[in-house]
Amino acid sequence: MRGGGGHYGENSGSTRDFISHAGAGAAAGAIAATFVCPLDVIKTRLQVHGLPPGHKGSIIITSLRNITETEGLRGLYRGLSPTIIALLPNWAVYFTIYERLKGMLHKNDDGSDQLSTGANMIAAAGAGIATSITTNPLWVVKTRLQTQGMRPDVVPYKSVLSALSRITREEGLRGLYSGIVPSLMGISHVAIQFPAYENMKCYMAKRDNTTVDKLSPGSFAIASSVSKVAASIITYPHEVVRSRLQEQGQAGNRKARYGGLIDCVKKVYQHEGLPGFYRGCATNLIRTTPSAVITFTSYEMIHRFLERVLPPDEKHSHSQHEPGDAGAEEGAKAGSSQQSHRAQSCKTAHLVPLGNAEQLTARR
Repeated sequence: MRGGGGHYGENSGSTRDFISHAGAGAAAGAIAATFVCPLDVIKTRLQVHGLPPGHKGSIIITSLRNITETEGLRGLYRGLSPTIIALLPNWAVYFTIYERLKGMLHKNDDGSDQLSTGANMIAAAGAGIATSITTNPLWVVKTRLQTQGMRPDVVPYKSVLSALSRITREEGLRGLYSGIVPSLMGISHVAIQFPAYENMKCYMAKRDNTTVDKLSPGSFAIASSVSKVAASIITYPHEVVRSRLQEQGQAGNRKARYGGLIDCVKKVYQHEGLPGFYRGCATNLIRTTPSAVITFTSYEMIHRFLERVLPPDEKHSHSQHEPGDAGAEEGAKAGSSQQSHRAQSCKTAHLVPLGNAEQLTARR
């Protein structure tokens, strides 16, 4: 999520670069997922089952009370295990694909250090598609685990592995990839959120006459919260459709309510109108906004730390100090100092895929 030294694609293949980004991303995502899991459970249940029984006053308070009374504290953390497990391949796949695409696109861009908004959107969307396809089975498990407490007529899954095994056996590949189409449609979320986040960071760095790498945690918090709220409101309906398609396959003895994506959209609109596509949206914003702030800010701080403590790649280190380069480097330093500062203040950062993440996360 950050602009470092050098040009795009220059270090994208280094082991150190991969470890620092993936490690920071996984740690930040795990922290955020644990913190907001109770709200994630409530959001998923509102998406799938609508308003809780005996609803009076605050939906969140009523839902929290119902869950703790019927399922205990453990019910508030259903689906946390697959969320954490999904983070590792999620970040690994995302960053690998994102860095490769970013390097390729930068070669065809205008030659500046800052990747254009359009190219940035393409790289983020491409990485998001690869991540969605890779991790969708784990998000199906997460949705099922979070909602199974509301259906006593269904044999519950005992664990993540148990759920994966049963879904594969009872529903096949189609069950593991239920909801994949709306998930892919949800890539529009990152295409909105990340460029907005990068542009806000760029603006604040210029305003404060500093570089993106030196922005304060408060600046990251503001940029991440505003961009997340905007992207969430615009793209939320796809989450409702995705959750309903993912959840319905669990009851093998019950006929599926929806025949597919189009059928689901039609039925939700016919029976619930436009508000049906925004069930749980308020809860989702309360959940995803702090989640985005925690994830993005933690990522930036952890990445800074890892960049300081991880030793440089031997190959990269040698390439930077070839004989004969020292004189040229010194000669260029004075003339390019001001230009470098101006460029770095607005360099496009490496992005966190909270979409799947979120979808990462907080997809999620």
